[in-house]
Amino acid sequence: MNIRITVGDVELEAELNDSPTARKVAETLPLETAFNTWGEEIYFTVPVEAVLDDTAREVVEPGDLGYWPTGGAFCIFFGQTPMSSPGRIVPAGPVNIIGRVSGDAGRLKEVMGEREIRVEPA
Repeated sequence: MNIRITVGDVELEAELNDSPTARKVAETLPLETAFNTWGEEIYFTVPVEAVLDDTAREVVEPGDLGYWPTGGAFCIFFGQTPMSSPGRIVPAGPVNIIGRVSGDAGRLKEVMGEREIRVEPA
């Protein structure tokens, strides 16, 4: 499923994969909510319950979209987190990979001061 992520004046296209967790997230869209940052990660809670699955990773890539079961959160990774080391982006805990940003997720660095995010079908 193709989605659009909007924060301030940055709009990114992304694709959700066909995993069970991604399908649950897709059912909640469109969603507009406040978000938090943790290093160069944006995350926000979504009304989804899921456990770690076959897509779960402890190290992610820039542009990965994840679901963090411990916090019930949708995560967008675009750089180093406080737990990262050079060349390794480490989430707070394992995340299910639910999709990927199509373009340059690093553009989110420009809008870290914004307060709201919108995620919707594209």
